[in-house]
Amino acid sequence: MTDSSTLNAFVAIVRRDLLLAYRHRAELINPLAFFVLVVTLFPLGVGAEVELLKRIAPGVIWVAALLASLLTMDSLFRSDFEDGSLELMVMSPHPLSVLVLGKVTAHWLLSGAPLSLVAPLLAMMFNMETDAIKILLLTLLLGTPVLSLIGAIAVALTVGLRKGGVLLAILVLPLYVPVLIFASNAVDAAMAGFPVSGQLYMMSAMLFLAITLTPWPTAAALKMSLS
Repeated sequence: MTDSSTLNAFVAIVRRDLLLAYRHRAELINPLAFFVLVVTLFPLGVGAEVELLKRIAPGVIWVAALLASLLTMDSLFRSDFEDGSLELMVMSPHPLSVLVLGKVTAHWLLSGAPLSLVAPLLAMMFNMETDAIKILLLTLLLGTPVLSLIGAIAVALTVGLRKGGVLLAILVLPLYVPVLIFASNAVDAAMAGFPVSGQLYMMSAMLFLAITLTPWPTAAALKMSLS
């Protein structure tokens, strides 16, 4: 098995999932609409005080992004499991961990990336300053791939269950807490004029560790679910 054929398999998985998503593009709007609705409902609930909205904005946007990401996680391997293509992936001569990384990459491009691009527009609604919005965007670009990579492990464990949605949330949400804490803290610090390099370094380290470590347990969990 050459490196080029493994890379071709990775690219093929990403392209396949993007093509399938394009054919069902109406479903792509659901998590994005959920994200926008949750964020826009908060000002209606807490009032229109500008300072209060600015203070809670990082937490609100990040919690909404986390929930929207969780909403899409169950579909990561579900259709492949139901139509049998997941079993073909497991039997493929290519490393399953690489194929898993390809599927998670496609998942992030379809869920995390759109949320990250829409978030600055919502942040302006909360009267956030430009520098804080830049840090918010950076934390989302670093953090949302981690959400997809960590969530993939839990999805792989529950893909064989008929009603695994609640179990998936119970498994995944506690693992999302470090990302939420560092991301919200970084934006809060930027709004207060403090340096944020420490939080961003931590988030970069979490992303690096997630990319290098999570595909293997995800692949092992998929094999267990199919056995």
